Amino acid sequence: MTTLSLTATVEPFAKIRRSPQWAALDLPEIWQFRGLLISLAGRDLKLRYKQTALGIIWVVIQPLMAAGVFAFVFGKVAKLPSDGVPYLLFSFAGLLGWNLFSTTVMKCGACLVGNSQLISKVFFPRLILPLSTVPSALVDFAVAGGMMAVFLCLYGVNPGWGVLLLPVWMTLVLMMALGIGLCTAALAVSYRDVPYIVPVFLQILLYASPIAYSIAAVPAHLRSLYVLNPLSAPLEAFRASLLHTAWLGWQPLAGAAAVSVLALLAGLFLFKRMERQFADVI
Repeated sequence: MTTLSLTATVEPFAKIRRSPQWAALDLPEIWQFRGLLISLAGRDLKLRYKQTALGIIWVVIQPLMAAGVFAFVFGKVAKLPSDGVPYLLFSFAGLLGWNLFSTTVMKCGACLVGNSQLISKVFFPRLILPLSTVPSALVDFAVAGGMMAVFLCLYGVNPGWGVLLLPVWMTLVLMMALGIGLCTAALAVSYRDVPYIVPVFLQILLYASPIAYSIAAVPAHLRSLYVLNPLSAPLEAFRASLLHTAWLGWQPLAGAAAVSVLALLAGLFLFKRMERQFADVI
């Protein structure tokens, strides 16, 4: 008796392979889940000021109050120079760029822990969560930017063609903020000390950046150390584009651009490297 064995070779519908540790930005996959990204960004915008009496007006009130305090302390008490610009306008312009940076870092850094139930139960590219925080930061910037336009009209300041460079400085600030935010978001999953460290870090960086004062207020022998802060050049350029104030020049800006790119790449690398353990640890 002869037994015939027939073996059919069938190609599997989907092959699951171990992905490389460095797969920083899978654009097709992100595009496939674009609906989720838009939904999360919209949810963030709706819930941020829900059940508040003033709503989105807080986006204007917060930097306006901070600018008022800076104008009094640094302008009236310390009498620091403001390059011939009213100190309230000077500090508010600096806070525009700073708030874009700090808001992105804070919201991006808390996005994984804040959506722990979603991460542990549903599959989707985890990079969607930090990316969904950027639109709300841009909306806040646009609202505060509208108030800045009102101030420019009231004080009779014409920004000129320099305002066209604002998207460039915004891109540098966002890249740096997103890179730092990705690092802190990934680390916060395993180390819950990170959410406590980030606000302290931002508070120190606030006073180490040209927001409440200009480059002219920094002693000459300390300016080389001052330029080591990669936010200094973009923030000074940001304000110069609006108010024609002093800025650090193209060489520090080129260095800041390089740091921004490296920060973003480092953030993507660390995020993707630690992504496998998010659902288990969180």
